[in-house]
Amino acid sequence: MKKNHIIFFVAYILSSTALFASFRHYNVVEEGANNNGIKCTQTLQKLINAASEQGGGTLFFPAGNYLTGALELKSNITLDLEAGAVLKFSEDFDDYLPFVQLRWEGTVLNSFSPLLYAKNAENITITGRGVIDGSGKAWWTEMYRIESTENLPLTKYQKMTQEQNKDLVTAPYYQRTRNFLFHRPPLFQAFKCKNILIEGVTFQNAPFWTINPAFCDNVSIDKVTIFNPPSPNTDGINPTSCKNVHISNCHISVGDDCITIKSGRDADGRKWATPTENVTITNSTMLSGHGGVVIGSEMSGGIKKITISNCVFDGTDRGIRIKSARGRGGVVEDIQVSNIVMNNIKQEAFMLNMFYDKNTTEEEVSERTPVFRNIHFSNITGTAVNTAGRILGISEMPVQNVSFSNIYLEAETGFEIHTAKDFKFNNVQVNTTIGPSFEIENTQGFVLTSISSKEPLEDTPVVKLINVSNVLLTSNFPITTTPLFLEVSGAETRNVFLKNNVFDNVSVPLKSSKDVKFKINLN
Repeated sequence: MKKNHIIFFVAYILSSTALFASFRHYNVVEEGANNNGIKCTQTLQKLINAASEQGGGTLFFPAGNYLTGALELKSNITLDLEAGAVLKFSEDFDDYLPFVQLRWEGTVLNSFSPLLYAKNAENITITGRGVIDGSGKAWWTEMYRIESTENLPLTKYQKMTQEQNKDLVTAPYYQRTRNFLFHRPPLFQAFKCKNILIEGVTFQNAPFWTINPAFCDNVSIDKVTIFNPPSPNTDGINPTSCKNVHISNCHISVGDDCITIKSGRDADGRKWATPTENVTITNSTMLSGHGGVVIGSEMSGGIKKITISNCVFDGTDRGIRIKSARGRGGVVEDIQVSNIVMNNIKQEAFMLNMFYDKNTTEEEVSERTPVFRNIHFSNITGTAVNTAGRILGISEMPVQNVSFSNIYLEAETGFEIHTAKDFKFNNVQVNTTIGPSFEIENTQGFVLTSISSKEPLEDTPVVKLINVSNVLLTSNFPITTTPLFLEVSGAETRNVFLKNNVFDNVSVPLKSSKDVKFKINLN
């Protein structure tokens, strides 16, 4: 080996050794942290700071009970919780001061520090088989106290919130929430960070949202368990205005939505103009929760390129839910949902709702107008479902280009679709106990292929169309005895075609009301 090569090789080895040596491994008990439930915030934060100053390091938590206030994570820091280690957060609200900048319910403001917080950092890891407990009950109790009693004097925390957010502007309808001036912190929020890995650990009793990266790039959440009992706004995983997010192999049961994808609220969300994009959610189970996977309602920055696959929703209020409202703005697009099993869904298996804030006043299309388009569902089964699905568009912006393929649902009531365009149902069976399997109103451009009900109801159509246009029903063959397949009504109905259907088992293929002005083509 030539001399200059030898010198280069030795220098490389020495520099690599120095680099790895700088990434120290700290046993937090050996470094002075108490693991018997005595508060050790200062010790833990000093270790994080010391490791950061040396370029990074790992804080290892042996089995035991660690009590702490808010911790600020830095670049190249790993928290490693051994099985049997419980990192429990203080119930003293002073331990989450001073206020920091964060995004709270879609609005960037100053408030209590998240329990685990990072800003403008990278390469942060939380790993192990231990438990992170947010001691949420103290926060929930204070929220309920403030909400339940009028004309209370402001607490010192509310006064701080008011003072530090005096220039913050929110929509009038949202003032009620802001007037409480008590923003419970997320358990974990990384703000403007890169390369976040959370794996293996259990999170429980979050004061507010549990895992909440904001404006982050490259976030991986794997093999995480989240358990929050019935409690207010304790969502599981909430990426907001993030890109390249990977959620896999998680088990979630919470007091609000299990996984929610967001990107900012109203004018503040549009000001930051940062979409959430490139998100994969896979191989996870969702139990108690308002929704299995939810998009919105804070979606003013846009949400796009999302895949949800190979998941089980068992006992959630809804399965897949996309929600927004006039005034919010933002585009939700390019969503793929596949290979999902649902059971015991208390409300809708599928919900696409543009009336989340109940604003019924039509507006000119503008930046305030929400858009749902290019959304596709396939290979999904659902049993013990209340309502198969509800799709509610707004008159100035119908829900666009949505498809359902290879769907089997056992539901009390079927699909209700209002104000939509360019929809497709292919190989979809909905077995109802009340009403039609498909009720479609005020829509344009609809194709229904191989749709059915296992046990059609007497005096009830399988498909009910009201004020629709450019609709094709093709290749439908009801196998079981069907009293009535299609009922059509509405003075605006036109261009309804039935082609290549086999109605041998149907008593009445078509029932058309007198207000339908155009002939329906039946063959």
